[in-house]
Amino acid sequence: MSEPLVLGFDTSAAHCAAALLCADRVVAQHAEDMGRGQAERLFPLLEELLAEGGVTWRDLTALGVGTGPGNFTGIRISVAAARGLALSLGLPAVGVSALESAAFGLPEPVTAVVDARRERAYVQRFPDGAPGLVALADFAPETAISGPGAALLSARTLPQPVPIAEAIARIAAQRFATEPRPPAPLYIRPADAAPARDLPPVILDEA
Repeated sequence: MSEPLVLGFDTSAAHCAAALLCADRVVAQHAEDMGRGQAERLFPLLEELLAEGGVTWRDLTALGVGTGPGNFTGIRISVAAARGLALSLGLPAVGVSALESAAFGLPEPVTAVVDARRERAYVQRFPDGAPGLVALADFAPETAISGPGAALLSARTLPQPVPIAEAIARIAAQRFATEPRPPAPLYIRPADAAPARDLPPVILDEA
């Protein structure tokens, strides 16, 4: 296949989503809402997408993967899958944040918003802002907003023009030739379930 074929996927929220892009055309895409089970569902979903497009893994040119911020376990699932596939297939893999996906295709300036729970949100102003974590009560966006957390704020909201997996695939198609680094999770805040900080055991001297 002479035209670039890019597979984008995401499990950073309560879904399992994927899109197959050939040049500028969406060949197939699917998104399934699920609070758990993404690890078991991701590869069957990707296989179904490839079959629907009439292609195989070896036909792919590049991969795009959602890197969060969002659900910690979901982010790890998709990023690990992308890095493993990239290594085994010899393909470039491009990490795309949920904030980039939310702002993709919208007129700038625009602020992307993703729900971080506990009355907080992940935000990033495009084209020149950095991702951050804000308290909803203290945040007053100076631009229109978009993204899965936009409903949390009282501001002018722009709908996302394309689904998240398609946005990931399109951004990856633009970057894969010049993106040298493997994808890495974008957590922004520490995990809710932190490791225990118990003191180490005391070793008693033998009498």
